[in-house]
Amino acid sequence: MKRFITFSLLLSTATITFAQNVDKSITLDEVTVRASKVVNKPDGMVIYPTDSQRQASTNGYSFLEKLTLPNLRIDNISHTISAIDNRGGVQLRINGIIVDKPEMTALDPKDILRIDFIDKPGVRYGESLAYVINIITRRNDSGYSVGTDITSAITTIQGDGMAYGKWNKGKSEWSVSYDINGGKSKGSKILQTANYTLNDGSIYTIERNDVETLRKYISHNAKLTYNWADSTATVFQTSLSGALNKTPDNYSIKEIIDGNHSYKATSRDGSKDISPVLDIYFFRQLTPKQSITANAVGTFISTKTNSFYDEGTPYIYNVDGKSASLLSEMIYENRLKPFTLSTGLNYRYKHTRNDYTGDASARTKMNDNKLYAFGEIKGSIKQFQYSLGTGVSYIHYTQNEHTYNFWTYRPKLTLTYNPSNELQMSYTFQMQERTSRIAMTSDAIIRTNSMEWTVGNPDMKPSRDMEHRLQVSYNTNRLQSFIEGYYKQCRRPNMAHYERTDDNRFIYTQINQKEIDVLDITAYAGYWLLPEKLQVAANGGMYRCFNFGYDYTHCYTSWFYVGSITAYLGKFYLRGYIDNGTRFLEGESKGYNGAYSALQASYNLKNWQFSLTWANPICSNYKSFENELLNRNLYKHSIGYSKDSGNCISLNIVWRLSGGRNHQSAEKRINLKDTDNGIMK
Repeated sequence: MKRFITFSLLLSTATITFAQNVDKSITLDEVTVRASKVVNKPDGMVIYPTDSQRQASTNGYSFLEKLTLPNLRIDNISHTISAIDNRGGVQLRINGIIVDKPEMTALDPKDILRIDFIDKPGVRYGESLAYVINIITRRNDSGYSVGTDITSAITTIQGDGMAYGKWNKGKSEWSVSYDINGGKSKGSKILQTANYTLNDGSIYTIERNDVETLRKYISHNAKLTYNWADSTATVFQTSLSGALNKTPDNYSIKEIIDGNHSYKATSRDGSKDISPVLDIYFFRQLTPKQSITANAVGTFISTKTNSFYDEGTPYIYNVDGKSASLLSEMIYENRLKPFTLSTGLNYRYKHTRNDYTGDASARTKMNDNKLYAFGEIKGSIKQFQYSLGTGVSYIHYTQNEHTYNFWTYRPKLTLTYNPSNELQMSYTFQMQERTSRIAMTSDAIIRTNSMEWTVGNPDMKPSRDMEHRLQVSYNTNRLQSFIEGYYKQCRRPNMAHYERTDDNRFIYTQINQKEIDVLDITAYAGYWLLPEKLQVAANGGMYRCFNFGYDYTHCYTSWFYVGSITAYLGKFYLRGYIDNGTRFLEGESKGYNGAYSALQASYNLKNWQFSLTWANPICSNYKSFENELLNRNLYKHSIGYSKDSGNCISLNIVWRLSGGRNHQSAEKRINLKDTDNGIMK
C-alpha cells in the first residue's frame, strides 16, 4: 500500500508540474508527433528513441530505464538489469559487442540511434538467454572523449565511480577506463526457522536469527583497448583488462535457538579474486554481401576464499582456486537473395582446479571442452517473415576419475505475420539442452550448518527445454502494446534433492529428475500521453509453474505487475517506477525477490548532469527476499531484511567532454567472456 500511495503521489505531482511548465510554451493548434517509433521484426522490435529520452539520460542504464522495456527491471543505481519473468538472462550489446558496466556507464546517450530489443534470441546467442538488448550508436566518434560517472549513496556507505578516455589518430584509436565501486553495510539481517523431521518421526526445530551483520566489498576494473579500422572493410581490435574483487572480513552473529537452549553463533567469510583477460577480434568484409568475423578470448581467474561458522561445532575451510579458459568463435554471413545465411563455429576450453582445505578437504580438477556449430537463415515472403536455425554441441568433460561425452541440439523456428504496419502476430518454437554450472558438478562436500550439507554431483546430465511462445503486438507512434502466452517444458532437469542419513544429517544436492513446466501470460502497454513530454507504461501477468520430482510435486501460481511514469520538462526529468518483485517455485524452493520502487529527478547543465534517486521510499526496513524450502523432511522459512536498501537516496554526477575530428569506430560483432570460478558455496 505504501508503494502504491508513493507512486500515486508522484503521478499527480508530475502531471501538475508538467502542466504548469508546458502550458506556458506549447499551444495545441498544431502538434508535431515525434514520439518513439517501434518497428516489429521476427525476433523482437526496433525502437527509435526521442530526443527527450537521449537528453535526459546520463549513461546506458539511465537511457534504458526510460524505454520502459517489458519484463525488465533496470536499476541505474546498482547498474543492473534483470528479467522479472524468470525466463532467463539479459545480454547487453553496443553495436553488436557484448558489454558490461564499464561500457554502459561510459556510453553517451546522445550518440544512440536505435535499440534492437530481441526477446526471441536465435541460436547464435547461446544458452540461458531470454533477452538481448543491442544499442546501435553513431559510427563516427569524436577525436577525443573524456568523462566521469560517479554515483554515491547519501543514506548509506556505497559508491561507484568511473573515469574513461578515448583518443584517435588516423585509423587507430586508443581507449582506457577505470572503475571502482564498494560499500559497507550493517543493516542486513536474515531470520530463519527450520523444521527437521528426524528418523524417529519427531520434528526438531532450529531458529537462526541475525542480531549483527557486516558486509564489505570493493572492486577495481581497468581496461585498455586498441582498435584499427580501415573504413568498414577490415577491423582489428585487441583489449587487455583486469579485475580485482575483495570482500574482506564479512561476518554475521546469529542467535541460535536449538531445541531447549539458545546461544550465539558467528559466521565469517572473505574472498579475493584477480582476473586478467586478453581479447583479440577481427572482422573482414569479403564482398558487399559476405563477411567473416573471428574472436578469441583468454581468461585466468585466481580466487582465494575463507569460511568459518561455529553453529554446533566450529567448521572452517579455505579454497585456493585457479581456472584458465580459451573461448573462440568464427562466424560467416552471406546476404543471399531469398534469405540471409549465418553459420559459425564456437570452441571453448576451460581448466579448473579448486583445492578445498580444512574441514572441507577436497581437490577438484576439471577439464571442460565444448564444440558448438550453428546455422541460421532469415527471410520473408510477402507479409510473412521466418527465421530457422539449429545448433549442435559436443561436450567432453572430465573431473578426477569421472569422464563424460554429451551431444546436445538446439533447433529454433520463428514465424511472423504482419497484416498491417501496426499489427504483428508471431509464433516461436525452441528446443535446447542445458548443462549445469561447473560448481554443482564438483565432487566437493561442504557443511552449511550443524544439520545440513551441500554435495556436488559429477554425474549430472544435460537437461532438455522446449519452449512455445505466441505473441500479438500492436504499435503506433504513441502506443506500444502486446499480449503473449509462453509455455516451457523442462525434461530431465537438474532439480533439488534432499536426503536424510541414518545419523540425521540432511544432504542437499542436485540430480536429474522428471520435469518442470512453466506457463506465463503477459500483457504490456506503453503510451505517450503527450509526445516527448509525458509517458506512462504498465505490464503484468500470471506465472504458473509445475515441479515434478521423483518424490514430490509442487505447483505455484503468482501474479506480477510493473508500472512507470516519465515526465520530460526541458532540462529537468522526473520518473517514477514500481514493481511487486519476482516470485517463483523451482524444485522445492519457493522464492520471492523484493519489490522495488523509485522516484528520480535529474537536471542538465552544459557538460554536467545531476540525478537524484530515492529508492524504496517510505520503507525503513526493506524486505529483500523470502524463501521457503518445501521438502517433506526439511521445511525452512527465511526472510531477509535490508535497512540500507529502504529509503535509499543516491546522487549521480556525470561529466563529459569531447571534440576533435571524426574516426570510424569498430562495430565488434562477437565478444566472449568467462567469469565462472567453479567454486561451490
